[in-house]
This record gives sequence, structure tokens and C-alpha cells, in this order.
Amino acid sequence: MDLYIQVLVSGLLLGGVYALISIGLNLIFGVVRIINFAHGEMVMLSMYLTFWLHHLYGMDPYLAAIVVLPVMFLFGVAFQRVVVQPILTTSATMKIFTTVGVSLLLQNLVLIFWKGDFRTVQTSYSMSAFEVFEIIVSIPRFVAFVAALLSIIILYAFLKFTFAGKALRAIVEDNAVARLMGVNVERHYLLAFGLGCAFSGLGGVLLMPFNAVYPTVGVTYTLLAFVVVVLGGLGSMSGTFLAGLFIGVVEAFGGTFVSPALKEAIYFGIFILVLLVRPQGLFGMGRGTEEVGLK
Repeated sequence: MDLYIQVLVSGLLLGGVYALISIGLNLIFGVVRIINFAHGEMVMLSMYLTFWLHHLYGMDPYLAAIVVLPVMFLFGVAFQRVVVQPILTTSATMKIFTTVGVSLLLQNLVLIFWKGDFRTVQTSYSMSAFEVFEIIVSIPRFVAFVAALLSIIILYAFLKFTFAGKALRAIVEDNAVARLMGVNVERHYLLAFGLGCAFSGLGGVLLMPFNAVYPTVGVTYTLLAFVVVVLGGLGSMSGTFLAGLFIGVVEAFGGTFVSPALKEAIYFGIFILVLLVRPQGLFGMGRGTEEVGLK
């Protein structure tokens, strides 16, 4: 029984980071209405930036968030303005091809400049842990979970109580009406993309102390984020958080009791089954929920 609880705790801690990354994707889709297939590459870039800040300047990975988050926010703003804005009125196929093209471009640029080596960050706490009721809790994973949870709460408060957050929710509800009410939609598109990339950046920072980075690692996080977002319900922040925890637990149990090589296959299998039975996702409220907004 202790082993099951240990695996459950490990899965929940990792699932919090998955939720953080996925909420960035959900925010972008909810506001801008574009599926960003380069979302995982934002995580990859932030992981590389964290690595180089540590390797070249000795900066602690968590302290690197001070640099990484603003850089990724600005990168997201530039991405929206230069790449996404010109194609917003084009077909869905064009949007998919464009973001997939950016994904491949970023992967190959990283491969050219930094090769295909696996790179890790070693700190004094990378292998540290503490014990609670005979359950071993990894300190980097615990810090990642707490930081992810606090960030999600802050984002929820931002969307709920600030003018900019209410404007984002209004755009999700009805783009045209929000524009008629005086909301600068294009400016808030920039904000949404910047925030989405910043959340991905924070996820990359939190993953770096216990994960390796390499040029194609973003593909894994893109696919994982799609699974989490769809299972949680498009537009639902709370659903995305719960789905992230769920996927983290499934991955932990699958990797421990089945095979580490099959853990992705397991949650993709569950993903397909859920879509067949409940197309709106595990935590969606019903058909069309994704149009309601960020709850």
C-alpha cells in the first residue's frame, strides 16, 4: 500500500506542472482561438534558457524565473504579432500548418546551435527529499507543484478581478460584442499569448531541476498539453488543473507498474476512450462548454 501512495503522490506533484503548462495553451486557445502546435517549444526554449543561465552564470534554476518569465512573455507577444496576427482570418488548416512550421523551425534551430545532447541542471537539492508519514517527497517536485498551484491561483484571480482579466473573459464569451463594448481585442490577443508563453516558461523552469532538455522535448509537452486541455474541457481552467493531476497520476502508475516506455501510450489510450464516451472531456459541463469561457 505504501508503494501505491508513494506513486500517487509523485504523480500528483508532476501533474501540477503539467496543468501549469496546459493552462497556458488553454488560455491562448480560449482567447485567440488558435491551436498552437508550437506550445511545447516554448517549454523547451525556457528549459534551455534556464540551463544556460545556470551553466554560464551559476544562476539557481528557480531564480532564473526572474529572467525567463519576462523573456518568454515578450517572445509570446512577438509570436502573436509577427506570426499569428497575419493568419487569424485564414483557414484552420493554414493556422495549423503555420504553428507546426514554427515548431519544426525552433527545433532545428536549437539542434543547429546546441546539438542534440541531453542537458541537465545539477543543484544541491536536485536529489533531495523529505519524508511525511513514511512517504518520500522529492523537494524539486514539491516546489514545482506548489509554484504551479500558486501561479494558477494568481491567474484565476487576475482573470476574475482585474479589468484586463475580465476583458479576456469577455473576448472568450463573444469576440464581436467585446469589441463593441470598447475592448481592444488585438491588444488583448497579445496579452493572452504573452501570458500563455510565460506560463509555459514557468513550467520549463520548474521542470529543469529534475528533467533533461533536448531539441525535441517540446513535442512531448505539446501532445501532453493537448491531452490535458481536451480532457479538462476547452476553456475550463479548473478542469485543466484537475486533468493535469489526473494525467500525472496515470503517467506515474503506468511508468511504475506497466512500463516506462508505455506510459504515454496509456494516457493516450484513456484520452481516446474518454473522447468516445464523453467528447466534452472529463470535467467539461456539456456540449459547447468551450465557448462559455474561462471558469
